[in-house]
Amino acid sequence: QMLVETAAEQWGLPAEKCVTRDSKVIHPDGRSLTYGQLAEAAGKRTVPQIPRLKDPKDYRIIGTQRKRLDIPDRVAGKTVFGFDFTVPGMCIAVVARPPRYGASLESYDAEAATAVKGVIKVVPLENRIAVCAETTYTAMLGRNALKIRWSKGSHPNLNSDTLDALFKEHLEKAGAVAKNSGDVKKALAEAAQTIEQSYKLPYISHAQAEPINCTAHVEKNRCRVWIPTQGQTVTQLTASKISGLPIEKVEVMTLPAGGGFGLRGEQDPVEDSVLLSKTLNRPVKVIWSREDDFANDRFRPASQCSIKAGLDKDGRLGAWSHKVAAPSVMSRLMPEYVKDGIDPDAVSGITDMPYSLPNLLVNYVMVNSPVTVGFWRSVGYSVNAFAVESFMDELAYSAGKDPVQFRLDHMEKDSRPYKILSLLAEKGGWNSPVPKGRARGVAITSCFESFAAHIAEVSVGEKGKITVHKMICAIDCGTAVYPDAIRAQAEAGVIMGLSAAFHEKVSFENGGVKTSNYDSYPVLSMSQVPEIEVHIAKNTLNAGGVGEPVLPSVAPAVANALFKATGVRLRELPFKRELLIKG
Repeated sequence: QMLVETAAEQWGLPAEKCVTRDSKVIHPDGRSLTYGQLAEAAGKRTVPQIPRLKDPKDYRIIGTQRKRLDIPDRVAGKTVFGFDFTVPGMCIAVVARPPRYGASLESYDAEAATAVKGVIKVVPLENRIAVCAETTYTAMLGRNALKIRWSKGSHPNLNSDTLDALFKEHLEKAGAVAKNSGDVKKALAEAAQTIEQSYKLPYISHAQAEPINCTAHVEKNRCRVWIPTQGQTVTQLTASKISGLPIEKVEVMTLPAGGGFGLRGEQDPVEDSVLLSKTLNRPVKVIWSREDDFANDRFRPASQCSIKAGLDKDGRLGAWSHKVAAPSVMSRLMPEYVKDGIDPDAVSGITDMPYSLPNLLVNYVMVNSPVTVGFWRSVGYSVNAFAVESFMDELAYSAGKDPVQFRLDHMEKDSRPYKILSLLAEKGGWNSPVPKGRARGVAITSCFESFAAHIAEVSVGEKGKITVHKMICAIDCGTAVYPDAIRAQAEAGVIMGLSAAFHEKVSFENGGVKTSNYDSYPVLSMSQVPEIEVHIAKNTLNAGGVGEPVLPSVAPAVANALFKATGVRLRELPFKRELLIKG
């Protein structure tokens, strides 16, 4: 609007007479001025409090298909990711970190490392050792030669079993009340039927294709950082603090990332690369090996929960009591958001489920363990949606209702979740016959101001072999600015959701992380990817999220389909095929 008004003023005509196209303001007679030509003058105008917006019927670009200009280079392997990035004079650094939680550095042999040809310097940091070298391979050889001795750590007996027991113990506690509407106790007492179940999810890794890396160059009057990051501002703040330079002297260049999913907002590589560059007075790229990635990941929190609900004589849901025991991500990253013992992210997807419930009680028990947790795609929703939507399915069958209709019956009619679930049922052929030997399941999630739902079509063969044949996704994310990107995100959300549902689980032993690479942490293979169909709601509402909302309802949709196929409920991730065999 400011650009148009500037051009109109220069031409001496009303702004309404001008149109914009191809980064130009165009005069009725065909003359034009580029945005660049107008920018300086427009910047001096008063910013309108309520700018005039284009009528959606006049959109020419929003909602249309456009070719992504970066795709040819990505397909040809020409895209320069952080791991590929170089600058003149750069050296490589790898860092030896404690192998166990709470372990401290007792001794190391710097001379043995520097004796490796190509090693430049061994730099002791706080409870870790950096080895700087001319090449990645040399740096890793130098690190291997350090002969480091670490203490046993603060939790030498920690393993997967002790962690599981810790969660079970916490689930017995009352916890803090995250939400309490109506009178759940009274409603449960008056219910014609009560149903109670528990669900369990493991710690999982980000397991992104490109390991963590960061390149930094600290000079006298500036600091430059090249990094595939999800947090440019915090990266700039970190680099300013470590380099000692004012924030305006710090430049952050964002590089393409080979997967992020929440992990690339962490600041470890920034701290190390800036500090090492400052120490060596040259550009330094810090890289993590795949093993470093797994050992030092900030995992998606594990979770255990118990749910109890009451149905009336007509099969209507009258009460829902939900208690979840899980670690808090916010306590570490943004403690100011944790109030009265409640991490809002830990109960997301429960306190704001897309159903109209007259009586809802949500309790949260914070589990404190040495395992470091962080943001993982869709944050708390990816954990809690599995429990909520699996349980909704159990309630539907207990009430003798169709799973889609049961959900619709507990939504406000014509609300956005109601409409998107209806669209999914229509496009996914919910009421049509299922191919022989297959079954369908459904789930829905509302998060990040969007609404997404999935239908899974599965079969179970001999020895419990599960095949997901098709996933249908419907999403309402408001105005669909770039439909092809929405479909891509939805497809990727299905793939990542299936991977977490079928394979992913971090193991622990002897006080640290046991999982070290993809051999001990399998992810979904290309051969396991089903047909994926995506349907986007058409409206002109405010744009919501896409990358996060398209994941949480994947796992419960599959679990619900597996129940339909076998009569066996899987209430734990990753799915255990042996339970289907027993069933």
